[in-house]
Amino acid sequence: MTRHSLAVVAALAVLTGAAAAPTAAAAASLHYVCASSTKTIDDAGYSGPWPDNWDVSVEVCAARSGATVYAYADVRWDGPAYGTSNAVIFDGAKIRVQIMQSREGTDPVVAEQDFPLKSRLEKETSGGARKGAWRTPVISHRAGSAAYGNGAVFLDWHKDGHGYQAHDYKGSPNV
Repeated sequence: MTRHSLAVVAALAVLTGAAAAPTAAAAASLHYVCASSTKTIDDAGYSGPWPDNWDVSVEVCAARSGATVYAYADVRWDGPAYGTSNAVIFDGAKIRVQIMQSREGTDPVVAEQDFPLKSRLEKETSGGARKGAWRTPVISHRAGSAAYGNGAVFLDWHKDGHGYQAHDYKGSPNV
């Protein structure tokens, strides 16, 4: 292909919307705005005398490049010692990252993705406690003005019989 042919193909791709999405490096270089919140969550599957609360913090971040909004979440947790290194604490655990369109009334979800947390949360750290941090991959979607990132942690405690319970966290500022 000649240089002119490549220019024509590139121009047609832009005009038809077939231009390549920004790379992961480009998404990482954007200016993200974030909001964080922390919740103390009781282990609903345990009712004994030992401490069983988990402190879980989530920072949700969002950025915009043109009409595309990017979002991710940083999760930090500090859980109690369970007395055994192979304790089954959860039947399931995940974090949901969403891109929301800010509107009057209920804000619709324009994109969302769940990321598993169970194995990360159950991993024993020093002294038998469960403590750690993890950043989700970035999700992206086209959204109108005033969109934001949102996050929720879903925990299904082992043997509590209640299934997943949602814990909503503060969303990012609008981008």
